[in-house]
Amino acid sequence: MVEKFINTYCRLLGWLMVASLALMVVMVFGNVVMRYVFNSGLTLSEELSRWLFVWMTFLGAVVALHERGHLGTDSLIVRLPRGGQKACLFLSLVLMCWICWLIFDGAWQQVKINWDSTSAVMEASMGYFYASGMVFAVLAAPVLVLNLVRLLAGRMSDNELIGVRENEDQA
Repeated sequence: MVEKFINTYCRLLGWLMVASLALMVVMVFGNVVMRYVFNSGLTLSEELSRWLFVWMTFLGAVVALHERGHLGTDSLIVRLPRGGQKACLFLSLVLMCWICWLIFDGAWQQVKINWDSTSAVMEASMGYFYASGMVFAVLAAPVLVLNLVRLLAGRMSDNELIGVRENEDQA
């Protein structure tokens, strides 16, 4: 049930990223055309595109975490016995949960500090900009905890014990 929920919100995040990218392309391309053709531009498009890029990056990191799409190296892990692979995966998952907490806490501090500050063009609270880190941490934590539970319950295959997927394995 939790896996289905995570799959669903990762699919939703994928659609949000597609919409963000499409909006960014339209705004930036439209701004370039307006600058060259009409000698004017939309100042909003630069700032909003930057905000969308930051949010899209954090949302994409959650999806990549779920799909095990982040870069890594497995030269040591593949040489370890199954118990060593489990121990390394356990340690990495625990450390990533701790990093999620650190990102959440740091982003929360930035939201509090910048809540009354507004962006230059949109005049929106900069707290929304920094909230992207909080959203990342909240959405990434269930993926990590689910993998941790699956590891401790012995429900991970040998291939899943190695956190890196080579390009050939994805085909």
